[in-house]
Amino acid sequence: MDDVARSTTYPYPSPDLELYPATRSDLPAQKPQADARPEIPAYLQKTYYWAYLNPRNVQLLDREIVVRTILWQQHNKLQKLAFAEIRPGQSVLQPASVYGSFAPNLAGHVGPEGSLDVVDVAEVQVRSVTRKLASFPNANAHHCNILDFDARPFDVVCCYFLLHEVPDDYKVRIVNRLLEKVDPGGKVVFVDYHKPRWWHPLKLITSIVFDTLEPYAKRLWWNDIRDFSVQPERFTWRKETIFGGLFQKVVATRLK
Repeated sequence: MDDVARSTTYPYPSPDLELYPATRSDLPAQKPQADARPEIPAYLQKTYYWAYLNPRNVQLLDREIVVRTILWQQHNKLQKLAFAEIRPGQSVLQPASVYGSFAPNLAGHVGPEGSLDVVDVAEVQVRSVTRKLASFPNANAHHCNILDFDARPFDVVCCYFLLHEVPDDYKVRIVNRLLEKVDPGGKVVFVDYHKPRWWHPLKLITSIVFDTLEPYAKRLWWNDIRDFSVQPERFTWRKETIFGGLFQKVVATRLK
């Protein structure tokens, strides 16, 4: 049975706080700062060179069929769940490139009246996503560490399967940096792994894969994404689990 219906909504810190409209048309758009060549984090170089930095492997892995296989054929559902939080015409920040057609699909979803900014620390990833976004004038790719990306607040930040790949200290820094990138009423959407139900037939193999290839992933089995926020009371938090609990969508909406 699909677990989307089994959602958890965290209460507002105060019932008299009001949300602002998500689209801030009253503020002038700010252009992102000129991209500087960022330093590759040591954990990325050591743990994920083969997957995200090796140009030959990037060319082989950056395919929709690879993403669908890794996500146990749940990619389309998870992508739709993420896009359901985003309205056409909104400005969207995507921290880290995503293999397959996620970025162009997102650019198409926000439409010509919206905008998409994709930020990645790896130059090979920026080149790859730039090619995929070539037909979308409303989309830009930036060679930058998301922790240093100093641009306007966005209507929505869409963090798709990034947190499980970074060490714990980076999880804290990234979550709080992304929460800073939205104005009141704006959303930060996290889609990532989650601890599956005890009976899940893929729990054992997922555990083995994590222990072998994804050393930072299991922290999401033991901690809510909300736990990484230093000021969670500034947001409302909504959580859904999908596919027997193996995946989660968490939406943080900024309050006044």
